[in-house]
Amino acid sequence: MAEPTLKQRVWGWAFFDWAQQPYATLGLTFIFSPYFAAVATQYFMSLGADAASAKVEAQGLWSTAQTFAGLFIAFTAPFLGAFADMTGRKRPWFWALATIAVVCAASLWGLQPDGTGLIFALAAFWIGFVASESAFNLNNAILPDLGDTEDVGRISGNAAAFGYWGGVLSLFIMLLFFAENDTGKTLIGLSPAFGLDPEAREGTRFVGPFIAIWFAIFLIPFFKWTVDKPDTSASKVTFGRVVADLRANIRTVGQQRSTRNFLLASLFYRDALSALYAYGGVYATLVLGWSIIQIGVFGIIAAIAAALLTWAGGIADQRLGPKPVIIGAIVLLIIVCSFIVGMSRESLFGIPLSEGSTLPDVIFFICGAVIGGMGGALYSASRSLMVRHADPARSGEAFGLFALAGRATAWLAPALIALFTYLTQSNQLAFLPVIGLFIIGLILLRWVNPLGEQV
Repeated sequence: MAEPTLKQRVWGWAFFDWAQQPYATLGLTFIFSPYFAAVATQYFMSLGADAASAKVEAQGLWSTAQTFAGLFIAFTAPFLGAFADMTGRKRPWFWALATIAVVCAASLWGLQPDGTGLIFALAAFWIGFVASESAFNLNNAILPDLGDTEDVGRISGNAAAFGYWGGVLSLFIMLLFFAENDTGKTLIGLSPAFGLDPEAREGTRFVGPFIAIWFAIFLIPFFKWTVDKPDTSASKVTFGRVVADLRANIRTVGQQRSTRNFLLASLFYRDALSALYAYGGVYATLVLGWSIIQIGVFGIIAAIAAALLTWAGGIADQRLGPKPVIIGAIVLLIIVCSFIVGMSRESLFGIPLSEGSTLPDVIFFICGAVIGGMGGALYSASRSLMVRHADPARSGEAFGLFALAGRATAWLAPALIALFTYLTQSNQLAFLPVIGLFIIGLILLRWVNPLGEQV
């Protein structure tokens, strides 16, 4: 078989974004998470909780599960990245992790409207999420091999935008043909496809098998055009060697001011961004009372904005560098979080709204577009800035630390949201810690050299 060309390798790498995106778009944010929140709320109410308490319990359950998932990623990602980098063999890990993600996604079908399978579906979703994210972290380490520092910003931005278009298409398909509203019809008034029973919410529940099928099919170009570079000394790789090498890398980074502060900054702002993605649909369900269809339309707008603004962010990255893109994105996301905290169906920053006002809906649609667009640009530019801080000879190890920074405190935002949810008994005030995490990240960026450690 002929060796893949550079163009094919770039496209193969980008197809991982396309394949994985529905797990986030359909699962984490717009279809499964709000469905889970609604089912969990009804379940707790059936046990005797009032509506407000049931909503708090539902959000707390989701955030607690995300906390444990984040902790697991934090403890395993550095070792996985270091081991794969030292052996030069990433494909076996991709196969294993993708298989876990596909199986777990497919099993989400089992969550019944009456709460049957609630805990199993919760565990399956987050186990699959861990596998999917672990594979994504390994995929990031391939980026430095696809271009020089002038090109990686554009390549990263194009791949992220390509992934978002995958999210848009998958969301369109789910809304047009599967996810049903309270009347049992899809967005365009059809019954769920394949004869799925709307009474049992089978159209919405099909989101799990749909994610699994999408992931499996569109990983084919990735595996076809991605090659490993095995290390001839792979047989000598041991756990002790991996640990020793990882410790040495961390000590080295500790002595590099710009790299150290960039990784610390990304640790906080990426954790905050993940929280926004994870709780957007939950917030819309529990605070604004949106239906799955409304959340899906919201998701389409957010995903289209993400695709366009992430592509634009990649162009801005190539012309201005990644640091200004990151700072601008964080500032806009802080503004969005402020609206989330200060808005409810009844008031906006303490100002009462007339009954039936659509202003909260309009504002949250705008917020969704900003979250999608700035989130995509933020992550794409962060990958680009990491390339500038990486030793070309050890780029895999550098991205292993990048993965560690992205997940070392992945439990923090969910844990703080869960804590503030229980302390304040408010779904809105629970987002206050997210603002704090963005601000900490913004402050730490002050000591980050936009050119990395090269100068």
